[in-house]
Amino acid sequence: MKPKILYVEDDESLGLLTADQLEDAGYDIQWLKSGTEANGLKEFTSFDLVILDINLPGMNGFELASKIRTHSEAIPILFLSARSLTEDRIHGLQIGADDYMIKPFQIKELILKIQIFLKRKAIQKETDASEVLQIGYYTLDKKNLSLISSDGTMKRMTSKEAELLNYFARHANQLIKRSQLLIDVWGNDDYFLGRSMDVFISRLRKYLADDARIKIEAIHGVGFQFICPE
Repeated sequence: MKPKILYVEDDESLGLLTADQLEDAGYDIQWLKSGTEANGLKEFTSFDLVILDINLPGMNGFELASKIRTHSEAIPILFLSARSLTEDRIHGLQIGADDYMIKPFQIKELILKIQIFLKRKAIQKETDASEVLQIGYYTLDKKNLSLISSDGTMKRMTSKEAELLNYFARHANQLIKRSQLLIDVWGNDDYFLGRSMDVFISRLRKYLADDARIKIEAIHGVGFQFICPE
């Protein structure tokens, strides 16, 4: 079965060209031309990946991505926009997008990114069932996106938060290079992805604050060390 992609783009010429090229590459494309149309979909979980413009009629791409994330934390979301401001790119990544490409773009690069995200999604699906880890006073249930403390309090996590914490836990008490962490978790060593990663790490520090033995230490010029009791 072909991977199913939701593509939301209001530019008629660009949308038609891109949709045709992605279909030629082997994808099942549902192309919608406004945020209003996409917002009217009953559910999003039938899609394997979502590609969004930002400046859309009715509901912009940021708003639409936030809504999609309430339905699923696992669907890869890729922004494809002419808006190149740093603030826009960082905001898009912080609300849950997996990547942000700026127009004009190369279709080969877009297809490569789609392949990477779909491969990572498939690998994650295969391994999620066994992803229950003890981290100090906490239990990370990666499949159900939850962090449970020793007193039974449960914190819901985003897919990226759970993936990042899982990575740290599996490399506990080791020196982790910043570039390698970005490649392994985000798929690319990119400045803007790095800014987004720093936000996620700050969130994890707050989630784990009740166990003083756990620390995410920043090693200047190198990366991080996740200090956790064995």
